[in-house]
Amino acid sequence: MDAATGLRLLALAAGAIALAAIARRRGWPAPLVLVAAGLLVSFVPGVPVYRLDPEIVLLVFLPPLLYSAALDSSFLRLRDFKRAVGLLSVGLVLFTTLAIGLVMHLLIPQLDLAAAFALGAIVAPPDAVAAVAVARRLGLPRRMITILVGESLFNDATALTVYRVAVAAAMGQGITLLGGMLDFLIAAVGGVLIGLAVAWALGWVLERIRDPLVENTIILLIPFGAYLAAEAVHASGVISVVIVGLYIGHRMHRAGFGTRLLSDALWRVIDFFLETIVFALIGLQLHSIVSDALKVHDPWTLAGYALAIFGTAVATRFVWMVPAAALPPVLSKKVREREGPMSLSRTVAVSWAGMRGVVSLAAAFALPEDMEGRALLLFLTFAVVIGTLLVQGLTFPALIRWLKITSDREVYDDNLAEAAAQQAAATAALATLPDEATASPVHAEVIGQLRAKEERRTLNAWERLGGGTGQEGEETPGAAYRRMRREMLTAEREVFVRLRDERRIDDEVLRRVMQELDFEEAILERD
Repeated sequence: MDAATGLRLLALAAGAIALAAIARRRGWPAPLVLVAAGLLVSFVPGVPVYRLDPEIVLLVFLPPLLYSAALDSSFLRLRDFKRAVGLLSVGLVLFTTLAIGLVMHLLIPQLDLAAAFALGAIVAPPDAVAAVAVARRLGLPRRMITILVGESLFNDATALTVYRVAVAAAMGQGITLLGGMLDFLIAAVGGVLIGLAVAWALGWVLERIRDPLVENTIILLIPFGAYLAAEAVHASGVISVVIVGLYIGHRMHRAGFGTRLLSDALWRVIDFFLETIVFALIGLQLHSIVSDALKVHDPWTLAGYALAIFGTAVATRFVWMVPAAALPPVLSKKVREREGPMSLSRTVAVSWAGMRGVVSLAAAFALPEDMEGRALLLFLTFAVVIGTLLVQGLTFPALIRWLKITSDREVYDDNLAEAAAQQAAATAALATLPDEATASPVHAEVIGQLRAKEERRTLNAWERLGGGTGQEGEETPGAAYRRMRREMLTAEREVFVRLRDERRIDDEVLRRVMQELDFEEAILERD
């Protein structure tokens, strides 16, 4: 890479970050602002052409973004809603692939059916980054966010596997339906097994290092290692990365406080940087993609094809979501008791949150250069990605407000559960203190301070609901305070983790209180 190319990339990163910073300050959805800005900039004279390299996207951008999302997800909640997540990440992807492939073949009969299905697989998986960002900012219920996040974690694996089968068939490699199903099964099972193996090995290593800097450096490499290890044996790298992220995230309480604090900051920075670059690159592709497509088709024909495929992509999600949400609770008592019915308003909201992203574009750019209709498939992919990001993304907040969907009750329940858990944790922490009656005067003073601090912490938790009621040769008071407080923090953590495992508090509550305890322990470390 020469200096000029490096400067162009630096200019892209700097401009995208500056724009994202402005969007964040003004409360705008940064992904959508970046896409729109990229679209406009791509037509400015003198702006260099940025070509999206599919290898870079799949090997550099995708693994860390997937791992970070999985790390921040709740394994327990995903397990609770595994049926809904599976229906979307597998069932909906296959249904969308079939629907778009058939519509495409009807529109252009001369286009090979396998190529049409390849387009379906390319645009089938929604990228929930923008939807989840808006959903969390608007305070959507946890069930909806869990379903959207779970779908985005696993649907790429389904789509990319179907995509490979369709492309192989389109290029005349003689693959059969049975062979394609076998490839899909091998990729999924292989990805799970490799992910579990990498996760177990990583957990074993991290529990023995106890060095926050070294631990997080290793964790930084893990997404790439898990992805490449799976892809090397033709398994699903996506599933492998997700499994590792969920495993480590669920067991992060076993790491040291320094590791957790550093990890949280590290992945926030990585997410912000990669997502900013990705969405800016999506918009910047417009000029080159449209130019290539216009060499083969006239503008009105392209517009007609784009509207048809965009409409199909949006409609298939509604067609699938309504019965998928309504029928299982009716047909199964077990589903009805575990999940309960999903209201029509929430079903509509999840259906409208089907925004596509960079994985679809990367798959389209990876199509063989000599494949029939490649320029058209690339244009249609771009039309669906941009259409869903801007049309659905920009209207999503208004739809949520119109449907009056909130998580106010969940916020109250979380605060109530946290306060009760804090009370139990305080009781366990105070039980670690020695009896003031038998303690030395110095230690008695320290114990009183610790008791007061614990009482203040418990009181603060209840107030979130709107109201609330050494001798010579011995260790110094400061050392005694730090030692005793660390023992109390350990006892508190154990209670919070136990209550999380017993499903009496949610993972979000656990992360929130863990962060508070970690910060306090970090302060103790500096004293």
